[in-house]
Amino acid sequence: MAGILDNVDQRTKLAGQNRLELLLFSLGGQERYGINVFKVHEVIRTPESLSRVPGAHPAVKGLATIRGNAVTIIDLRMAIGHEPLEDASGRFVIVTEYNRQTLGFMVPAVEHIANLSWEEVEAAPTRQGESYVTAVAHIKEELVEIIDVERILQEIIGVSEEITEAIDETGLSTGQPKLVMVVDDSTVARNQVKRVLDQLGVDSILCDDGKQALEQLKSWVDEGIDPGQKLSMAISDIEMPRMDGYTLTTEIRNDPALASLYIVLHSSLSGMFNQAMVQTVGADRFLPKYDPNELAKTITERIGQQVLAQDSES
Repeated sequence: MAGILDNVDQRTKLAGQNRLELLLFSLGGQERYGINVFKVHEVIRTPESLSRVPGAHPAVKGLATIRGNAVTIIDLRMAIGHEPLEDASGRFVIVTEYNRQTLGFMVPAVEHIANLSWEEVEAAPTRQGESYVTAVAHIKEELVEIIDVERILQEIIGVSEEITEAIDETGLSTGQPKLVMVVDDSTVARNQVKRVLDQLGVDSILCDDGKQALEQLKSWVDEGIDPGQKLSMAISDIEMPRMDGYTLTTEIRNDPALASLYIVLHSSLSGMFNQAMVQTVGADRFLPKYDPNELAKTITERIGQQVLAQDSES
C-alpha cells in the first residue's frame, strides 16, 4: 500500500468544489466501502503485536504502537455487525483520525482511490433496524457504501452527550425564542447536537445534507423571512451527500439574502487545513467533533452576542 496516499496535500484543492476522494476497501464480501481520504493518515499491514484492552468492546482487537502513538485497532467488519476477522495476519489497518482520536480500522483488503462529486453521493436507503451506512455512491457501476463512523464510535468507544461544565446561559434567559439549524447526514451526529441544544432549551431544525438546508433557507427568503434573524446559527457537518458543508457555506455567503447567517462547521475532519478552509469559504467558526461542553459554549456565546446586538438596535 506504499504510495496510495502520496501527494495528499495536492488533493486539498478538491475541498470547496463539492468533490471528494474515497479510499475504497472490502470487508471480505462482495460489497465495497469507502472512507474520505482526508480522514486517512496511512494504510499499513496489521501490526504483529496488539496489546489487549480489558473490558473493551469485542470489536476492539487491541492497542498498537504506530509511529510512537498508542492506536486502538477495531475490526471494522465486526463493528458493523458481521462475523469477525478470524486471522489478523495479512490484513490491513486504515489509520484514521475521527473526532479528535486516531483509530485503526482493520480490513481484509484495500483497493484504490476514487475521485467523485458529492452530487454523485446519495443518502443511504432507509433500512429496518440499525444501519451503519450513511451514504452510497455508484463508482464504475459498482455500489460503494460510506460507513457511519459516528455510530461506530458511539457504540464501541462511547461518546458522552451530556454537558458537564458550567455554561454562561445569560443569553438564554431573555425569553426570546432561539432556533438553530443542524445539518448532518449522520442520524447519530444530528442527534448528538440536538441533545446539547435540548439541554440548553434551544429549539432546532434538522437537515440531512447541505442541499436540503439551502432549500429550506431559500424557502424562508421566498416567504419574506430573514434566515439570519430567524436562526441564531447553523451548525453544519462538512462531509455530506449532494452538497458538502464547504459548498453550503459558499452558497450562503454568495446570496445577499442569506449572507448574514452565522455558520459553524462541525466536523470529524480536523487539523490546520480546516481552519484555512473556514476562512476561505467564509464560515464563522470551525469546531471539531465531538465535545458537548465545547459545543454548548459555542452555542451560548453566539446566542449571547445575538441578544446584545438586538438590544443595541432596539
